[in-house]
Amino acid sequence: MKLIIISGRSGSGKSTALKALEDEGYNCIDNFPVGLLQPLVHNTLREHTKEASDLAVCIDARSRDLELFPEILLSIDRMDVNCQVIYLNASSATLVKRFSETRRRHPLTNQQTDLRQAIDAEAELLESIADLADLTIDSTRLNAQDLRDTITSRIIRKPITGINLLFRSFGFKKGVPVDADIVFDLRCLPNPFWEVELKPLIGTDPKIKAFLDAQPLVNEMFDDICTYLQTWIPRFEANSRVYMTVGVGCTGGQHRSVYFAQRLAENFRSEFEHVLVRHRDLSG
Repeated sequence: MKLIIISGRSGSGKSTALKALEDEGYNCIDNFPVGLLQPLVHNTLREHTKEASDLAVCIDARSRDLELFPEILLSIDRMDVNCQVIYLNASSATLVKRFSETRRRHPLTNQQTDLRQAIDAEAELLESIADLADLTIDSTRLNAQDLRDTITSRIIRKPITGINLLFRSFGFKKGVPVDADIVFDLRCLPNPFWEVELKPLIGTDPKIKAFLDAQPLVNEMFDDICTYLQTWIPRFEANSRVYMTVGVGCTGGQHRSVYFAQRLAENFRSEFEHVLVRHRDLSG
């Protein structure tokens, strides 16, 4: 039996994620109380002794007894259940904008608490869940279809065994992705941006690849990053880590980081079964 627990701040895409799982055959329940999670799993296992139905529940700031979540999750881990916690997040500014555009009411707003205060308070309220998440998804720059695709590629279609590895390129000028587990800074490397012929191109272009391939510093950093990841990813995997997002950032997220994400993904596909690459800030 599989149990996926969806959580996260209001406006980050929890309903979209739950709908994607429902479309894939999961029995989905929104706004589920923490205290009823263990009885739900127990009854599902008892009623479906041969093949229990896969479940997906959303637990968020509307639920009571959130402080009990770590203890209840531990008890579920002792049962015959493949349980994963998925936490959705987005920048506070993005969440404010989404609520303003949709005119929805945030569950924590009242006469004493405005929208921005509610959004910040919600992050603290959900901290016990966020800390235990197997995967954090940053939906700041994702539309509904992008989020559905992420849920499908990283959760639904992932292999039963082995770590799910994602290399994400980004530009530091737009901030570090909140879902990155490990971040490497490439801004010390030669930058194609300053080459007139290369500036309008993107990191997947053969000319960019040829330029960076010829740089000794680029290859030295690539080898160092590979050595680090080859050493430590198996340690995380041995500790039952299911997901890992490796962020590689340059200034704008167009050249060096894109090149590195592609090259790292290609390198690690020979070692790990499920490797993805995504470019957060790539244009063109």
